[in-house]
Amino acid sequence: MSRPTALVTGASRGIGLAVAEDLARTHDVVLVGRSGESLQRVADDLPGASVLVLDVAEEHAVDSAVLPDHLDVVVHAAGISEHGTVEEVSRGDWRQVFETNVFGVAHLTARALPALRAASGTVVLVNSGAGLFSTPGNSVYSASKFALRTFGDCLREEERENGVRVVSIHPGIVDTDMGRAVLERREGGRPERMIAPETIAAAVRTAVDAPPEAQFETVSIRPTLDPKGP
Repeated sequence: MSRPTALVTGASRGIGLAVAEDLARTHDVVLVGRSGESLQRVADDLPGASVLVLDVAEEHAVDSAVLPDHLDVVVHAAGISEHGTVEEVSRGDWRQVFETNVFGVAHLTARALPALRAASGTVVLVNSGAGLFSTPGNSVYSASKFALRTFGDCLREEERENGVRVVSIHPGIVDTDMGRAVLERREGGRPERMIAPETIAAAVRTAVDAPPEAQFETVSIRPTLDPKGP
């Protein structure tokens, strides 16, 4: 019997990589990202993995991307951040972050919906704690994640009767390049207190493996100890 198929964006590093590695135990994984070389290195170590070079921020690239005919899972783990006060950030900063974190997610999901409906599939949105609360200097990123949360809530209700589950996962500071950059801006931050990417992948796995009559709609994952603490 053929294995189910999962598409994971941002799959070359960080949370996306951890999710892809975990799902590859049971799924044929389509690795999505901007660097074909980086994705191929990951694919070489994962059975049944394939590569789709795609920048989700590029509208025409998403339009022309060849997606699998059958999709059981789509995990949106690609994301970018821009730090600065409202006074400091530019209109271009707002546009760039929203293109990747919101518009690209919505566009790619819309293209994948027919295959997801046919499989009664699951959409996982890797959001952020910034999609639940705001902090100074984080308006662009936080606004994009609040928008992503609303997108997920609307999509969930639209697709509920079609059998498509939609899960929003909100991690705290994770041990990724982005997470370490956040701690660098916070004097006294403790990298060893960040959440491991594999922990987020375990949450994704739980959502994907949930019985078909139920879904984890919103999952918040916070560090046990405050990374900003002593």
